[in-house]
Amino acid sequence: MTDVFPIDSVSGGGAEIPRLGFGTARMTGDECKRAVETALEAGYRHVDTAQMYDNEAAVGDALEASDVDRDEVFVVTKVHPDNAAYDDVLSTIRQSLERLSLSTVDLLLLHAPSDRAPLSETLSAMNELQDDGAVDHVGVSNFSVDQLEEAIDLSATPIVANQVKYHPYHHQDDLLEYCVERDVCLTAYSPLAEGTVVGDDRLDEIGASHGKTASQVALRWLLQQPVVSAIPKASSPEHIETNAAVFDFELSDEEMESVSELGDGRWKRLADILGLE
Repeated sequence: MTDVFPIDSVSGGGAEIPRLGFGTARMTGDECKRAVETALEAGYRHVDTAQMYDNEAAVGDALEASDVDRDEVFVVTKVHPDNAAYDDVLSTIRQSLERLSLSTVDLLLLHAPSDRAPLSETLSAMNELQDDGAVDHVGVSNFSVDQLEEAIDLSATPIVANQVKYHPYHHQDDLLEYCVERDVCLTAYSPLAEGTVVGDDRLDEIGASHGKTASQVALRWLLQQPVVSAIPKASSPEHIETNAAVFDFELSDEEMESVSELGDGRWKRLADILGLE
């Protein structure tokens, strides 16, 4: 096992969120438990799960089995959109906490906009869970700029994060700019584009100059952006450790631009947000 990597955090609405997290989508049972245990041993201190993933119990088992203190791990779960009604939020999140074997979750997100209840109703329930001490912070996932603005206006407490798909081929420039303005963490899921960054000639070339892989370059590109965190998913110990080895190098402005151009090419806009020349 490699040395534990430094815990670099991003601030969002008063929450300090470890910049590199561990994603668990599409992993269940023993596979999920082993992967989370390995991630914690490697130094990850941000673990992402959801009601929709059907793996909260496996994540909870891993947290209990780990030697890492609970207070050191930033745990995120998400309300299923089907559970967005007020009473359903309250009851199902209590069930989530039982599955996780936790009394409090660090961050609760609404997994996606829902037609099951008005957003005001869902956020009211999430805020009540905060008041009761069952949730430390609240946020959203898969929200557009307009939807995020509505959530910020409706919530009695800060919306600290918006978790969305974001990787070198799929930009979120407008959303990133808004998150910077409103002090909201943008958490990038699928940061490695479902593995398609592997073998990318441009990423390979940049990585070669740093002794890094294409995947590590893609993650570094995300983590050098303001208010951005990333939650790569991996099941093998090798990939879990490789994804974590992104804090011992830095991309130049020119390399950041080159990676950005793999997407929609709007580097000037992104550079303005990043404060680069």
